[in-house]
Order: sequence, then structure tokens, then C-alpha cells
Amino acid sequence: MQNYEINKYSVGTILNYVKNKDIAIPEIQRPFVWKNKQVRDLIDSLYRGFPVGYLIISQNPSVKLKDGTLSKGKKVLIDGQQRVTALMTSLLGLKVLDSSYKEKTVKIAFNPFAADDEDCFEVQDSSHLKSKKWIEDISIFFDTQFDMFGFMQKYCEDNPEITQKQMYEIVQRVKSIENRDIGVIELASDLDTDIVTNVFIRINSQGTTLSQADFAMSKIAADEKFGGNMLRKAIDYFCHLATEPSFYHTLETSDKEFMDSQFGKKVAWLKDDNSDIYDPSYEDMLRVSFIHMFSRGKLKDLVSLLSGRDFETKDYKEEIAEDSFNKLTEGILHFMHEYYFEQFVLAIKSAGFISSKLITSQSALDFAYVVYLKLMLTGEVDKTQIKHYVAKWFVMSVLTGRYSGSAETVMDRDIRNINAKGVVVCLKEIEAAELSNAFWKVGLVQRLDTSSANSPALMAYFAAQIVSGDKGLFSPTSTVANLFGASDVHHIYPKAYLRKINALDNKTIYNQVANYTYLDTPVNIAVGDDAPNKYFKEAFESARTSGTVFGVPMTEKELTQNLKDNCIPSEIIDWDYDNYLTDFLPRRRELMAAKIADYYSKL
Repeated sequence: MQNYEINKYSVGTILNYVKNKDIAIPEIQRPFVWKNKQVRDLIDSLYRGFPVGYLIISQNPSVKLKDGTLSKGKKVLIDGQQRVTALMTSLLGLKVLDSSYKEKTVKIAFNPFAADDEDCFEVQDSSHLKSKKWIEDISIFFDTQFDMFGFMQKYCEDNPEITQKQMYEIVQRVKSIENRDIGVIELASDLDTDIVTNVFIRINSQGTTLSQADFAMSKIAADEKFGGNMLRKAIDYFCHLATEPSFYHTLETSDKEFMDSQFGKKVAWLKDDNSDIYDPSYEDMLRVSFIHMFSRGKLKDLVSLLSGRDFETKDYKEEIAEDSFNKLTEGILHFMHEYYFEQFVLAIKSAGFISSKLITSQSALDFAYVVYLKLMLTGEVDKTQIKHYVAKWFVMSVLTGRYSGSAETVMDRDIRNINAKGVVVCLKEIEAAELSNAFWKVGLVQRLDTSSANSPALMAYFAAQIVSGDKGLFSPTSTVANLFGASDVHHIYPKAYLRKINALDNKTIYNQVANYTYLDTPVNIAVGDDAPNKYFKEAFESARTSGTVFGVPMTEKELTQNLKDNCIPSEIIDWDYDNYLTDFLPRRRELMAAKIADYYSKL
């Protein structure tokens, strides 16, 4: 069975299809991401008759209307949006949104006097506006009101070295761009949604791999009947504001229609938000909103539901599409709710994850928000307990790498179990299965045997120190919370000291996470490259005799507790490089794992 047809359409035909909404541009790659030079190159290629690649069009499945009749699905441009948008702005003079969400028109200038080996097209700048030879904007040629003879007469008066006949031929050649053919791959209208999704994801015309979320966004943006086009804006604007709050002032003046919609007031709080703990992408928003509202974890199901698919009968119904858009809209509104969002972030911070630098799994963060929304909306537990369970679920997910592999499959299973049993029961079952005594004593210790500075286990250890209010090593006042982000992590066994020994001159050895700790930079400088048995002895001797350690007040009792808080074995006072691999690293991993276990039990 042939799943597609290959046809040719002229540039003018394609643009007319888009203008008449016979083809929907779903704004998959938002906003217009091409550089101006890429627009120029596309126009030049068409002018010279060079190939410019294929467009791929999918036809939405026909849906059964409420009166029993069938409505033919609209064609959707699923690949080639950037090329079509480039043509629309350069040839028709239409405005597009740039990467700063500001409207612009890409104007292409043309030089009729250019020799064959010279560029006859350039992105318009001030020099073209001043020149009599350059035609400052080729879009005038494609205007239905273009006065060909009036234009030629004026141009030839300004440039007498060219005749009207020559100019006519040149203008016609430029105008012939709209008659150039572009190949179009049209997917069969009866293709199953899953197959279309697979085709979509495999497309990689711009060097960026597309995803289920991209296809879902295309479905949302192409819909006008159930408010999908406005919903797409809500998702896009929320994500942009989360990372750039100042964009709100641009949004107020640039999109009044959106600001007057039900979403406008819902995003206003972001203009004052400076937290970066959870800056979601549109995929994060879609995933969280879909999972907690539909109790499904796979985004390909969202694509099918938005198309109106009945999973039992395998056909497509308008009422399913309408209900799916309504539920997704409700889920998006939950996601962007100021109180919900801020309380969720506070729950994550309460677990010690006070900086985005501590977050190693966006998927774990996403599902933790799902857990928060389920608990908030179902009333399963008292509201005072919600943060407790959210923090537990998040840390459990981080420590076990629960969503690091086949995340969608695990999320799908988890949300179905939560829907059936509730969050509390599901969490207890997961803890019993995965957080056994063997995990804390063996599994977690092994996870700390790594040189990865972004190790989830290391981040959990720092979070544990932050929650406990631990002070940095040799610091009576600066907490790990204060030092994190303001100071670099330091080596307990100094790197330079270990590198002097050939057997230990390997960064995977000296950069073991069990060799890391936080301490003030001045203290680190004072420690220098000395062996641990030297500088720790000096520290204890100084604390005993003068009540100071490296120039700061600290008693011997305080120093002993300080080592314990930082999971440093007391025997280090007698250890040198011979003890690094055999004694220090194994013992510190055990102490760090024990601290994390105690921290988790108290969340």
C-alpha cells in the first residue's frame, strides 16, 4: 500500500492555499527561526531554478460530526513551515514573529544590473534604500495592484542605461519565482494517526529532531473550531515568560486578542517571577497537563484524542475531539495557575533543591507536578500534607532514576496506578519495591561511585545538607545552602596532591564525587595542596589550642561535628594518598548514602 503521493505545486499555488486556509500552518517550529540570509538564499535558489526540498502535507482524518455526517479533515503542513513562511514574508510582505516574539518583515532587495557571478538578491539594508539601481523590496512584484509599466518607466528614467524591454524581461524573470514548482509529499488521508506521528517524528529538515510534543502542538495550532490556536499561544507564551519575564510588556502591546482571552490574566503573574527552578518547555506543559487530566502517559495518545479518535471503534468523532480540547485546555489552566505553580516549586525547594543546578531530571520534575496537581484536585490528602508527598515522590524519582529511561512508559504505568489506588498507596508500593535496605546500603553507595559532577545521587546529598542546614567544611557560619552556586565545589583530597602520584593522575579518580565538598574559597586557599593528614591535623591542633580553624572561630567539638555533617571519616586525620582508593572513598560513600537515607526518611 502506497502511504503517500508525490506532486508538484507552484509557489503561487502553495501560497494561495495557505492564504485561503486550505493548508494549515501549525507553527511547529515557533517562532520563525530562519536567519534573514536563509530567506535570501531560498529566493535566489528559486530564481535560479535550483531544488529547494520537499514539503510534507498530512490530511487530518475525517471526523464524524454530531449529526452523523463526515467532515473532511484540513490539510496540515507538517514539514516545510520555515520555507513557506519565508516565502510569505519575502514575496507577500507579511509579518512574522522573530525569536524575540517581535513582528518583522524580511525584505529582499534585487539588483537588475548584477552579473551572472554576482549576487542579485540581498537582505535589504539602508544602502539599498539609497541606491537607484537596487529594487529595495521584491514583494512589490507580487502585489495584485502592481503597476508594471509605471514601475518600469520610473526605473528606466532613473537608470537610462537599461531599456524598458530589458527591464520587462528582468521583472518577468523575478515574477517567475511564483511559477517555480516545489515538490510536495502528500500523506494518504486514510493513514492511521500513529503512522502519521511516526512520519512526523522522523522528519529532520532543519537539523532538529522532532517529537511527539511537536506533533501535538501542530494539531493544537491548526485547530480553530475548539480554540486550539489560542491554546497554542497560551502554552508558547507561558514558556517564554517563565524564562524571560520582561517579555510580558511586549505581549501586552503585541497580542491584544490573547491578553483579552481567558489565558491573558493567567500568565500575568509571570512578569514578576524570577525563579528558575522550573522553567518548563512546551513539551513539559503538554505532558503534565495531559497526564493529570487524561490519566495517560504517552503523548501519541494526545495526538489521537485531539484528532477525535475513538480507541474502541478506531474511527474519529467530533465530540471526542471537542472533549479532548476542552480537557487539555483545563489542564493547561491548572498548569499555569499561579498558586499551584508556586506551591509546587516551594515543595521542591522544601526538599533542598533550591537551585536549578541541582535538578538533574526534568522528567522527574514534570511527574512531580503531576502528583501535586492530582493531590490538589482530588483532595486525597489534607492540603498541609501535599508538599510532603510531592517532595518524597520527586526525591524517590531522582534517586532511582525512575524517569531516566523509557520515561513515557513508566509515567503511563504510574498515572494509571495513581488513578486506581491514589498517590499515597502507589508511593508506598514503590518505596517497598525500590527503596529497600539493600538500596540504601549497597545500591546508593554504588551510585556514588562516579566522577559525574551532575550525578543525581550527589545532588540529593547536597539537598540533604541544605535541608539539614549543614555548614560548609571548616566554616562555622556559611551553610551549604549559602555556598551552593556562590562557591565552587572543592576536593577533600586536593587534586594537585593526587596528581603528583602517577597512579592517581586520572580525572575519573581524583574527580570522584565522594571527594567533593563545599567550603569557603579563602579556606580552600589556606588548605592549598596539602595532604589530608597534614591539613586536618593542623585544623584540630589549631581548634584545640586557639579555638580557630584556618583563621575562623571553631572549637574542637564544633570541628568534630562539622566533619560529621560533611560525611568525612574521622580517620582522615591519619590518611594520605595510600588510603584514598582503599579507605577514604568507600567510607565516605557509605556516610553520604546514610545521610541521604536519613534525609529521605524525614522528608
